[in-house]
Amino acid sequence: MDLHAPIFVAGHRGLVGAALVRRLEALGCTDLRLATRGELDLTDQTAVRDWFAAQRPAYVFLAAARVGGIHANDTYPAEFIYQNLAIELNVIDAAHRNRVRKLQFLGSSCIYPRLAPQPMTEDALLGGPLEPTNEWYAIAKIAGIKLCQAYRRQYGFDAISLMPTNLYGPGDNFDLNTSHVLPALLRRFDEAVASGAPDITLWGSGTPRREFLHVDDLADAAVFLMQHYSAPDIINVGVGTDVSIAELADLVARATGYRGTIRWDTARPDGPPRKLLDTRRLTDLGWRPRMALADGIADTLAWYRAQGGALRGGAGETA
Repeated sequence: MDLHAPIFVAGHRGLVGAALVRRLEALGCTDLRLATRGELDLTDQTAVRDWFAAQRPAYVFLAAARVGGIHANDTYPAEFIYQNLAIELNVIDAAHRNRVRKLQFLGSSCIYPRLAPQPMTEDALLGGPLEPTNEWYAIAKIAGIKLCQAYRRQYGFDAISLMPTNLYGPGDNFDLNTSHVLPALLRRFDEAVASGAPDITLWGSGTPRREFLHVDDLADAAVFLMQHYSAPDIINVGVGTDVSIAELADLVARATGYRGTIRWDTARPDGPPRKLLDTRRLTDLGWRPRMALADGIADTLAWYRAQGGALRGGAGETA
């Protein structure tokens, strides 16, 4: 990848996109092409085609998406599948039409079957039923993968697909109605400390296990793969270890200074029992994460508190 060529980061105001911009700027990129949702609606095919024809980016990081946790996926299934499909179709096709040198599509670990063997290898894709609580998002992301593979096969378009694990970090969405588990826990515990709450009730049983990758590590891996990987096969991006949600809650409690009682509402859904990625394909290429989970939680909490509890997003949107 030529760091001085025009680079489009789609979704630069979202968690992943902002981290990508930080990483690219740190590497000395001199021609970042960025557009807010108000400037470019990625679900509008004509607008996307016109923008690409005018801007002519050489490289594209497709990080724009409609995202959210279990509640958001369950509440807005139509928006999750429609908006993500529209973004992928428009951006990937416009990139091909305008001779983009390389495109990177950011997927998600939720593409894998609910009961996929753990840790999940890339060939587990389409090997069984999806997790019902996020199948709308997962199906859209699977379609994006297949679109990249189809354009590579038919047109020779250099499109690669990354499957990140659960992400967190500065710039995350802390809206309790639409956020993922880690930022939701950070906000819940921070507010419990401020209010002096003697106990806090969390969703589910606390037993599911999840893997968490700091978004700055993801950005580093994304740029690394843009420079060193070109193949139709998807590639997992994660840390290779996981924790239970109860263990995660304990880490967040310690980071925030909460000393009350943690209770679990087992009537609420847990989601898949485990989601751990097999990252050997990535580590064999020479990349490894740097941020330990406890350090990443402290970093994200410091950012959140510095915002005065400001929220990003709403109704599960990011851009």
